Amino acid sequence: MYVYDEFDRAFLQERVTEFRDQVERRLAGELNEEEFKPLRLMNGVYLQLHAYMLRVCIPYGTLSARQLRALAAVARKYDRGYGHFTTRQNIQFNWIKLAELPDAMADLAEVGIHGIQTSGNCIRNTTTDPWAGAAADEVEDPRLYAEVIRQWSTLHPEFTYLPRKFKIAITAAKHDRAAVRVHDVGLRLHKRDGKTGFEVMVGGGLGRSPYIGKTIRDFLPEEDLLSYLEAILRTYNLGGRRDNIYKARIKIQVHEMGAEAFAQKVEAEWAEIRDGALKLDKAALDAIRDRFLNPALEELDDAPAALTAALSDPDFARWHANSVAPHKAKGHAIVTLSLKPVGGPPGDATADQMDAIADLADEYAYGEIRVAHEQNLTLPYVRQKDLPALWAKLKAIGVATPNVGLISDIIACPGLDYCSLANARSIPVAQKLTERFADDARIADIGRLHLNISGCINACGHHHVGHIGILGVEKKDEEFFQITLGGKGNSKARIGELIGPAVAEGEVVDVVERLVETYLDLRTSPAETFIAAVQRLGTDPFKERAYAPR
Repeated sequence: MYVYDEFDRAFLQERVTEFRDQVERRLAGELNEEEFKPLRLMNGVYLQLHAYMLRVCIPYGTLSARQLRALAAVARKYDRGYGHFTTRQNIQFNWIKLAELPDAMADLAEVGIHGIQTSGNCIRNTTTDPWAGAAADEVEDPRLYAEVIRQWSTLHPEFTYLPRKFKIAITAAKHDRAAVRVHDVGLRLHKRDGKTGFEVMVGGGLGRSPYIGKTIRDFLPEEDLLSYLEAILRTYNLGGRRDNIYKARIKIQVHEMGAEAFAQKVEAEWAEIRDGALKLDKAALDAIRDRFLNPALEELDDAPAALTAALSDPDFARWHANSVAPHKAKGHAIVTLSLKPVGGPPGDATADQMDAIADLADEYAYGEIRVAHEQNLTLPYVRQKDLPALWAKLKAIGVATPNVGLISDIIACPGLDYCSLANARSIPVAQKLTERFADDARIADIGRLHLNISGCINACGHHHVGHIGILGVEKKDEEFFQITLGGKGNSKARIGELIGPAVAEGEVVDVVERLVETYLDLRTSPAETFIAAVQRLGTDPFKERAYAPR
């Protein structure tokens, strides 16, 4: 992982000192809440329903064991003993007292993490594949370029007050695990004639008006990455709507102009700056690359005897088939830790769990942890021979549920339990669904199925791209839920289709079960996935059964 230099460390300390003064002024009444709001937002502090919330940036989802322990300590000392991992590869603390926020930030700054640019109309945390650097199907480790973007975008003087928030995602793998097509800018790293470059997509995004990003460049050479991003941001900053918050995202600008016209403006802007100071040369990339401390992996054989023997245990075999992925290095594996236990809030981890995971990362995974946008954690460097011992310890702390990618691996926002913007509660619905679909054999038979829940139209739970999407709405002061089908967040991304009127909270789980039963009845074979069946059949058979009188 990348190691901060002295400039970064000094900058974080200065920011903590500055924010401490701002908090003291707010508590003394020298600043009112409206005056304090832009200052706290620049540090990732929101005012939610019940308390202030601190959103902590985890750059491109990479954590060291030491940093995870620091997050655990903040959860234990300043919060209520847990944190919530988000779809932006960040973590949120929902109950920190305002007077203690500077101390919490100071503790985090000691290990190189912070809340800067996790809120506000700026360039947010660049996300990437949680398997980056380890995935067997990647062209190159994309974290180098995510770090380049981090350094360029942090406190960028021109893009601190954009028309609206701005999100970038990057992938370098055959299978898109970063959902790049539903971001303001999506980057797909690939090779052409032996040269590294990017497919550039713009105008994706969810929320009130969901759109899939449009490709405006098939291949952008790596040395032009920052200058081209600068041209995109300038085009957006100048032409984006500031008169209407609901039309302020770049997706609206691209949609209304058309991707081709938008690309022409970008190209014209880029022509003026492409050979200037932002051009990346080998020395600049090497300097950043050299600050990544990647583990020196042992040379090991695949399928060691300890693993082969352990696979005779059906419980271990089920977990291994579900939660362990191939690694680019022989004798190693990528392990996903499910933060979706039966009856639990999706994405939550207790302080004790975080400490235990940090210890296990040190013992079995070269001290590194990743956060996935699906709200799970990943150990990217695990020796295959250690998998049985690791599984036993993961199971003991409750993060070895074999449901990764299955119906109970639910993505959900905090909803109305915490968020002042929400119309409905997401967490109780998710909990009831995991209880209904708790049987391992049953959910394995259902197979891959992504179920996403958002408590409001802002779509923090990415419901638009769930195979089944659930959106909370308010009707006559009651919580109701709309259902969409057929969404996808991968390289073939598509927006789900609304299948009918919203249903009451008490009906949601039954409706989902009827959708699943329809799939099981109509699939051509167990090899046909839920999303494949929806694409083959359309939504009508599912809608008919979901809304059938009971």
